[in-house]
Amino acid sequence: MTSALSWYEARTYHHSAFPAELLAQTRRHSASILLPARNEAPTIGPIVEALMPLVEQGIVDQVAVLDDSTDGTGDIAARLGAEVYDQSALRPEFGPVLGKGDAMWRGLSIARGDVVCYLDADSEDFGPHFALGLLGPILTGDTIRFVKGFYRRPLRLEGMRLPEGGGRVTELCARPLINRFYPELAGFLQPLAGEIAARRDVLEQIPFACGYAVDISMLVDVWRRVGIDALAQVDLDVRQNQHQPLSDLGPMAAAVLSGITRKLEEDGRLEPSPDPGFLAPTGRGFTERTVPFVERPPSASLALGPA
Repeated sequence: MTSALSWYEARTYHHSAFPAELLAQTRRHSASILLPARNEAPTIGPIVEALMPLVEQGIVDQVAVLDDSTDGTGDIAARLGAEVYDQSALRPEFGPVLGKGDAMWRGLSIARGDVVCYLDADSEDFGPHFALGLLGPILTGDTIRFVKGFYRRPLRLEGMRLPEGGGRVTELCARPLINRFYPELAGFLQPLAGEIAARRDVLEQIPFACGYAVDISMLVDVWRRVGIDALAQVDLDVRQNQHQPLSDLGPMAAAVLSGITRKLEEDGRLEPSPDPGFLAPTGRGFTERTVPFVERPPSASLALGPA
C-alpha cells in the first residue's frame, strides 16, 4: 500500500489550483466536454449554462450532450448553445445503446478535442469548477493523461438527507475489490466517479464497458496502458444527485464485480466463466435479473478496418 499512498500524495489536487484564468492562458491542448444524458431536464440547463462560458473564455472547444431522452433534455441543451447528438445515431452499426458506458464510447466519434472530459448530467448545484478541476492537470502539462474526480456525497433518499453516505457501492464493493486485486489503484478516493478527463488518444486505445462497469474497467485499462504516474485525481468538493434505492444496488455492485473479474481474466489471474444471472429479492421471492458484461472495442481499432 506504500506505493498507493505515495501516488496519493503526489497526484491529488484541489480544483482551486486550476482557475479559469490560468487554464485560458496556459492550456496546451484542445478540449471537449461530453455529457451522456437520459431524461435530465431538471438539471441539464444549469449545467450547460455553467459550461458554455468556458467556450467563450477559450478553455473548452466543444460542449456536447449525448442524448437519450423523452423529456426535452436535448432541446434544453441545444437552446443554451450545446451541441446535441442522439446516442443511437452514433456508431449505429453496433445496434442499440447499452447504457452509459456505451454512450460514452460512441461520443468519442464526435469529440474534437485532444482532451475529453465526461461529466454526469444529473448533478445538482453544478459549477464550472467540475470541468476546470478535471481538465486542469492535463491542459496545463504533458505528464498527466487521465484524471478522475472525487467529492463528498451527501445521501438523499426518500426524504432523508445525510451529509455523508452516498457512494455505497463504492465503499461496500469497489473499494474492497481494488484493495484486494489492484492495490496500486487503492489511492483513488472515488474509483466509480463518472467525472473524468483524459487524453483522447488514451481513450481510443481502450475498450469501454457498456453498463455500470465502465468506470472501474476504464480505470484498470488506463492504468495498464499509461502507468500510475500518468493518473491523477481532483477534489471537486461536493456532488449532489438523486440516489438509487437499496434494491437497485445489488445489480450495480454485480456489474462492478463483473468489470473486475473480466480484467482478472484478461490478466490470467482468473479462469474465464459465463456471466451468471442475478437473483434479486422481491418480497418473499426472487426476480432473476441479467447483468451482462458487454464491451465495445477500442475506437482506434475501428479506424484500422479488417485485418
